[in-house]
Amino acid sequence: MKKYNFDEIINRHGTNCLKQDALKDFFGREDLIPLWVADMDFKTPDFIMEAIRKRCEHEVLAYTFSGDKYHNAIINWLKHKHNWTVEKSMLGFIPGVVPGLAMCINCFTNMNDTVIVQPPVYPPFLHVPEKCGRKVVLNPLLLGNGQFNMDFNQLESICDNRCKMLILCNPHNPGGRMWSKKELIMLADICYEKNIFVVSDEIHADLALAGRMHIPFASVSEKANSNSITLMAPSKTFNIAGLGSSFYVATNSDVKKKFSDYLANNALDHGHIFAFTATQAAYENGEDWLNQLTDYVQKNVRFVDNFLKSNIPQIKAIIPEASFLIWLDCRELKMTQPELVSFFINEARLALNDGITFGIGGEDFMRLNIGCPQSVLEKAMLQLKEAYYKVKGKR
Repeated sequence: MKKYNFDEIINRHGTNCLKQDALKDFFGREDLIPLWVADMDFKTPDFIMEAIRKRCEHEVLAYTFSGDKYHNAIINWLKHKHNWTVEKSMLGFIPGVVPGLAMCINCFTNMNDTVIVQPPVYPPFLHVPEKCGRKVVLNPLLLGNGQFNMDFNQLESICDNRCKMLILCNPHNPGGRMWSKKELIMLADICYEKNIFVVSDEIHADLALAGRMHIPFASVSEKANSNSITLMAPSKTFNIAGLGSSFYVATNSDVKKKFSDYLANNALDHGHIFAFTATQAAYENGEDWLNQLTDYVQKNVRFVDNFLKSNIPQIKAIIPEASFLIWLDCRELKMTQPELVSFFINEARLALNDGITFGIGGEDFMRLNIGCPQSVLEKAMLQLKEAYYKVKGKR
């Protein structure tokens, strides 16, 4: 088995890398360690790059279609990794999970319908529905004992005949929570009875940590199966977010037809050569690489948690069950949110995501991306420690 080197430092400067080359635009300075945008600083796996290079040897990059090997790669991956049996007829291409989210909103709801989201959550969940002319209603998550939980009582209280959709983040971003089968069944029951369609964003599904196993929402019950659509991608897993290689799974044939017709009618149903090539290569060859990646990410989780407990216990890591993101609880620093953001940028010289952008429950929190070599993470934590004691000494 090949041993992959996740300690290698990859210079991303000058590649129009959003995470690195846009620091000045987003943070006002360039001398920051970029730990924000949710992609990784590891090389895209060699088997994906080789597949792309091989395809480029045929020097006609013209109209294309997905093909059986592409579909079979997805089907086999979902069965093997998530114990989820799907068929080719249930699958379709979308150019990204966020574009797919907007497409679902426009397909399955009408103007002025209500869409339920569960903050703190990935910011587009909050903004995309509003940009599509829908009203957002909040079902805030509850944080207790270092873990997020759903508030089912509050959810039932906000459901009315205007509520037509709930957007689920499974696994959760930014908290890293992998929802249990019991929780997903409860959610499915409520949404089915209230006639609320569920769009499940499962882009982080493959990145389960510490031997855990992701549970697809649509797999937990017939109510979930019949009343949902799932959005997935190899992009986070294999660091190919720039390829627009997402797909959807609609296990209900009526849902599939409605969505595929919507995409076709708007000329949105065609993928591209490199999305199909990369996805097939990832799912046919990616298991060993992914196992090594998640082991490395888990070590980074432990490093951050242990470092904070030993050096800055006023900042607490919400331990993720999946993904390479850590939600940092900074409440004990007793800073206002602008002070907290400035502290990370101007004192620690770190670029993290401002927790308030994730909605209610994001105040006093920051999101840290640990998908990087541990040497980079060590430098970042040392800068954070130095900044903390500098600010503490002034108080």
